[in-house]
Amino acid sequence: MTQASAKPVATVAEIRKTFLDFFAERGHTVVASSPLVPGNDPTLMFTNSGMVQFKDVFLGTDKRSYVRAASVQACLRAGGKHNDLENVGYTARHHTFFEMLGNWSFGDYFKRESLKWAWELLTEVYKLPAERLLATVYEEDDEAYDIWTKEIGLPPERVIRIGDNKGGRYKSDNFWMMADTGPCGPCSEIFYDHGDHIPGGPPGSPEEDGDRFIEIWNNVFMQFEMHEDGSVTPLPAPCVDTGMGLERLAAILQHVHSNYEIDIFDALIKAAARETGCADLANPSLKVIADHIRATAFLISDGVIPSNEGRGYVQRRIVRRAIRHGYKLGRKAPFFHKLVPDLVALMGDAYPNLAANAQRITEVLKAEEERFYETLENGMEILDAALGGGEKVLPGDVAFKLHDTYGFPLDLTNDVCRERGVSVDADGFNAAMERQKAQARAAGKFKMDKALDYNGAGNTFVGYEQLATEAKVVALYVDGTPVAELKQGQAGVVVLDTTPFYAESGGQVGDQGALTSGSARFAVEDTLKIKADVFGHHGVLETGTLAVGDHVQAQVDMALRAATMRNHSVTHIMHKALRE
Repeated sequence: MTQASAKPVATVAEIRKTFLDFFAERGHTVVASSPLVPGNDPTLMFTNSGMVQFKDVFLGTDKRSYVRAASVQACLRAGGKHNDLENVGYTARHHTFFEMLGNWSFGDYFKRESLKWAWELLTEVYKLPAERLLATVYEEDDEAYDIWTKEIGLPPERVIRIGDNKGGRYKSDNFWMMADTGPCGPCSEIFYDHGDHIPGGPPGSPEEDGDRFIEIWNNVFMQFEMHEDGSVTPLPAPCVDTGMGLERLAAILQHVHSNYEIDIFDALIKAAARETGCADLANPSLKVIADHIRATAFLISDGVIPSNEGRGYVQRRIVRRAIRHGYKLGRKAPFFHKLVPDLVALMGDAYPNLAANAQRITEVLKAEEERFYETLENGMEILDAALGGGEKVLPGDVAFKLHDTYGFPLDLTNDVCRERGVSVDADGFNAAMERQKAQARAAGKFKMDKALDYNGAGNTFVGYEQLATEAKVVALYVDGTPVAELKQGQAGVVVLDTTPFYAESGGQVGDQGALTSGSARFAVEDTLKIKADVFGHHGVLETGTLAVGDHVQAQVDMALRAATMRNHSVTHIMHKALRE
């Protein structure tokens, strides 16, 4: 054991460094955190675990120069399937942005080394008391159970077997799957026992959701391939994928109950108090602001700016939620961007890209604050008036007006209403949203048919044979006017020389999907005919720039195409594409 890894741990920065040093000493390549926007997985809105950047390695489509890796990954859960946004500020451990410590073996070491190193790091380096730790294993994983009980020496009563507890074969808290098919395997989770004075039971018990036993580290053993019929076969080179939440570990090592009491949040909460003038450091709104400055700043450093579409809209929702909490504390002018220097001081060394983009982050946040403050006060007055009579449900049309006219995302309105014990008529909101979309769609089609002046050659449609193809951009339009390029965040129309996108015709709606080129991604929201043989791809450029002459990969959203084709005679194309 070297001097570096035996050093006592105090701060989040030291916990981070100690983890990486420990695994570097054991032959692991330290890999930098990948961006919050996954470059290798279009199905994922944001990077939500350390494994994402290695997914292609596990699938066998990528090979690295190393077989052991360790990283501290910036992660985000706010949008899509993994969404913790509404819980932030109300619980001890929910965050939008968090950091995941991880180590990986790509066909090199397996269960024995993984579990023994985890135990060594936790008990000998971080000095966690061994009697406070317990583990779970998959019910059929005798190998992991024996390593814990016979080699590491954990008492059998502190190693809990968890079976198929989610309604099917291999459907278990302790059996991990990448997808419905593909790499999968059992996992072993390590828990910390906060003591019998905290409510809650051990994992697998009816009281497991209490706060007494907290999961800190998951070791996933990818040793099988899951087939479509539900059977599994051994993988030729089993892999290890582990993940440990940095904030949870820091709370334990710093002897505090809530993640919001660790040193990095303590500093950010004090900075938020300084900028809002709030003297009560326990105010939940300060926690929200402290959490959200991390999420929004890292998103901007990775190229996501506030907008009304896709990832940009998630970003806008987080920024505006933070602003509203500042407003609630009495701050009636832009303040949020002033926290960027505090964040960079705390995290810039570990994440150089954050420090390099500090000025741009500040400028983007300030611009979004100035925009929202123009409508925030009026929107709050409308909300106050709607709730002034003691109503228990906010009408959906009021929530939609706040969204459409005053820029209030629905979850922001939900946030205000929850504080006042009021629910929101979400169905009414959605109905109003659909009415507006239908009206805009009808108006847009009429306008575009008349407005787009295109005199070039017709495009080649290949969408009956394939749902993805290489293509060249031959024309671009913004607000009906031809332009040479689109910039990030702009809505427009793209014309390609070749397209797999079906344009609305004969009762079948136009395709949706994406056009990608390098760092540029254009989200196609609809496909309409400009002329009989010229298709316009309507949407928003989410990242990068897109210019006339660029070559792109055009990819139709297969699931949506399948849904619209169910009553059409071309269903076989979808089956062919899925098989391939």
